[in-house]
Amino acid sequence: MNIKNYSIEELNDLAKKIREKILHVVSKNGGHLSSALGAVDLIVAMHYVFDSKKDPFIFDVSHQAYAHKLLTDRWERFDTLRQFSGISGFTKPKESPYDYFVAGHSSTSISIATGAAKAIALKKEDRIPVVLIGDGSMSAGMVYEALNELGDRKYPCVIILNDNEMSISKPIGAISNYLSQKMASRFYQKFKTKTEQLLEYLPKSATYIAKRFEESIKLITPGILFEELGLEYIGPVDGHDIEGLIEVYKIAKDLKKPVIIHAQTIKGKGYEIAEGYYEHWHGVGPFDIKTGTPYKKSSSSKSATEIYSKTLMELSKKHKNIVGVTAAMPSGTGLKPLIEEFPDRFWDVGIAEQHAVTSMAAMAKEGFKPFVTIYSTFLQRAYDQVIHDVCIMNLPVAFAIDRAGIVGEDGETHQGAFDISYLRAIPNLTLFAPRDKKTMEDAVRFAYEMKTPCAFRYPRGAFLLEDEVEFERFELGKAQLLRESKNEILFIGYGNGVGKALETSKLLPKETEPAILDLKFVKPLDGNMLKKLAKKYKIWFVFSDSAKMGGVASAILEFLNEQNIKNIYVYSFEFEDKFISHGKTSIIEEYLNLTPKKLSERIFNVLQKNFSKN
Repeated sequence: MNIKNYSIEELNDLAKKIREKILHVVSKNGGHLSSALGAVDLIVAMHYVFDSKKDPFIFDVSHQAYAHKLLTDRWERFDTLRQFSGISGFTKPKESPYDYFVAGHSSTSISIATGAAKAIALKKEDRIPVVLIGDGSMSAGMVYEALNELGDRKYPCVIILNDNEMSISKPIGAISNYLSQKMASRFYQKFKTKTEQLLEYLPKSATYIAKRFEESIKLITPGILFEELGLEYIGPVDGHDIEGLIEVYKIAKDLKKPVIIHAQTIKGKGYEIAEGYYEHWHGVGPFDIKTGTPYKKSSSSKSATEIYSKTLMELSKKHKNIVGVTAAMPSGTGLKPLIEEFPDRFWDVGIAEQHAVTSMAAMAKEGFKPFVTIYSTFLQRAYDQVIHDVCIMNLPVAFAIDRAGIVGEDGETHQGAFDISYLRAIPNLTLFAPRDKKTMEDAVRFAYEMKTPCAFRYPRGAFLLEDEVEFERFELGKAQLLRESKNEILFIGYGNGVGKALETSKLLPKETEPAILDLKFVKPLDGNMLKKLAKKYKIWFVFSDSAKMGGVASAILEFLNEQNIKNIYVYSFEFEDKFISHGKTSIIEEYLNLTPKKLSERIFNVLQKNFSKN
């Protein structure tokens, strides 16, 4: 959509239509609402001033980029947002050439812009990277690593800081507000440039006085941090004044330097029910637009997260040495009630997974029992800290890994596929997984009792299994045989895979009814149990919501090889070596042939093809 010739009135009308479209689609499909609505004016002005065909438009996290999608060839397809085979809820270059980079995790944008700016300089092209980053993303250290280099190298780049909570240096009083407005003007920027040029020729005494005057101005404005890092700072500016934004963007573009534009916006702008800081309006499921009431989900089962939260609360009331942390996901991880109940023992440290892990390592050294509660996909960001700061020291930190497995509509960047693969290689780290409500409660208690590092994973939503089998407490490295069989078939389930194994077994013919093992631990494996089962069962099928490469079946095959156990056929129903797309979990599982019905068909085909007596 070419909006270069639009009047301000037309641009404001367009922004209103974009908000209506976002609200309509998200109310049906779910998605990120408040951040997307709040960024509309910023994005409309971006498309007016910059050239989206050549200038890299880089959105941090990119959940606020819905307006960008609507302005770049996806208006008609926007109704398919986050649906299987529809458009992604995040930027995705495979989807559109206007999406410069994949983004789903935070705080990568300025590093990407720095790299792009270097490439543009080397190629001597007339292009400029444009970044839109939220204030929440500024809590991650990677941002400052990038700003440090960008400020030093002075590559042209425009960074729009979307401050929707005034958490970045709230302006102080009328003088600061006045100065901020003046700093956004062409006059100030020209004055500053001329002053800097003049200082090169003045005596040292005059230079000192001039610099002191400039520093005194900075001290009562919010931009001192960025200025000290070597970037130009403009703001705060009204993030909903399209005309003013256009003027500021043009100034920043003409400076040919790295520039931070500090824009203040309102979350949920244009939808009164969601306007302001309401955490639950950040990411939503389908809801009624008129009332804002979410449509009720059919399942009445408690989610794994709710069970974890309740159990950890009970333990924390009993054991004063329990502490915990999450990284900007207090509600999603179930830690919000604990932060409210024990504000001195549980913390949300913002988007700072690395800091979260290392700080808890120190608390473990001081005698506390930390629970680090982070989504599987986000724990990847702290991999070095898990190794270097926790496991080498062999400290008793417990990692509660939420959203393990397929998470649905958020797609490739959020699927919890890799935690087993990336954690299994780390010495000193114990890995286990609950299968249902009772074992989830026991997993939290077992993690508390562990004197060394441990990690347990659990799914988004409810467990597939609802306490249908005999309960046994977790015991280090011990599996549980849930059912024996008269034939040679063994189902091995891990975590939520146990429920999948049981459901699949119900669809098989009676003569192929398998034995079922809850592995419970993927590290250490129950070697004695596996050796015992290998004498009776020769055809093993492995069920786990995790990547096949380096996953559960891989661990079992390594064990069999080390023990020189032969003539065991192992088939893995883990995820193939591909990134998993977005869409409802049920549809994704159908597509991947991982529903119980599809799995039973695959098993029957394997048995018929390879083990039929005919």
